[in-house]
Amino acid sequence: MRHLIDIMDLTTDEIQQLVDVANDIIADPDKYAEKCRRKKLATLFFEPSTRTRLSFEAAMYELGGNVLGFSEAQSSSASKGESVADTIKTVGAYADIIAMRHPKEGAPMVASLRSDVPVINAGDGGHNHPTQTLTDLLTINRVKGHFDDLTIGFCGDLKFGRTVHSLMNAMSRYEGIKFVLISPEELKIPEYLRYNLLEGHDIDYEETTDLEAAMPQLDILYMTRVQRERFFNEQDYIRLKDSYILTPDKLENAPEDMAILHPLPRVNEISVSVDSDPRAKYFDQVKNGKFIRMALILKLLEVE
Repeated sequence: MRHLIDIMDLTTDEIQQLVDVANDIIADPDKYAEKCRRKKLATLFFEPSTRTRLSFEAAMYELGGNVLGFSEAQSSSASKGESVADTIKTVGAYADIIAMRHPKEGAPMVASLRSDVPVINAGDGGHNHPTQTLTDLLTINRVKGHFDDLTIGFCGDLKFGRTVHSLMNAMSRYEGIKFVLISPEELKIPEYLRYNLLEGHDIDYEETTDLEAAMPQLDILYMTRVQRERFFNEQDYIRLKDSYILTPDKLENAPEDMAILHPLPRVNEISVSVDSDPRAKYFDQVKNGKFIRMALILKLLEVE
């Protein structure tokens, strides 16, 4: 039995296999319509979500399966004090596979140690979001055709952004990768990532506060929002929330084939006037999220 808690749980070969299956699903969805008939997915979301929860549910329905679960902690026995371990043991009696989001870092790992069915981490605090990373990787593959020799700019909240942390870990295993880290001083990447990942693996990177100056060298621009829910001090959030706002004029020096990604939701860090730019791929990411989660569900349930 396999779980997916961290993107590094998957080898690069397994990631490529998932991408290949997702592309095949996009090309021929009818072939997969009954692959999970009589299977049940439980979505346990202790923290709010739109895209992740609905894409998991849509993925299971399109595979012919069924879905049960909850969308907030208050509607579960967690509100009565039930532990994550007990919740997982209970839900495992009803479902074949579990997708779990939790505000506490490490909670999905705890769940996987007690679960009788595969557990997928659908986001844990500021730590990991491996299925968003798979979504990002599928999108990169579809727009660029490869994972090697890319310069990726991450812009915004690099301190708390679990999507950034997961994608950096995933992309660090490919050849010729460079990261350009664009953020205010207060939201720079955590020191453990700098030392363990970037410097520990001799990865080419640079840090800057200037988005426009970084733009000409980028193959991918990964925008993120400043997350109110990660701040203890409201004044700090207000001061930093508008640090970077992507507008058409800021794209004037960007390569014509650069891809703009964003895990969503956005607040105002990408102007809606950018949506019509052919480089804007964030709504393609939304669609790709369903297809890659379909491929992942098939893999973890060992469905041929």
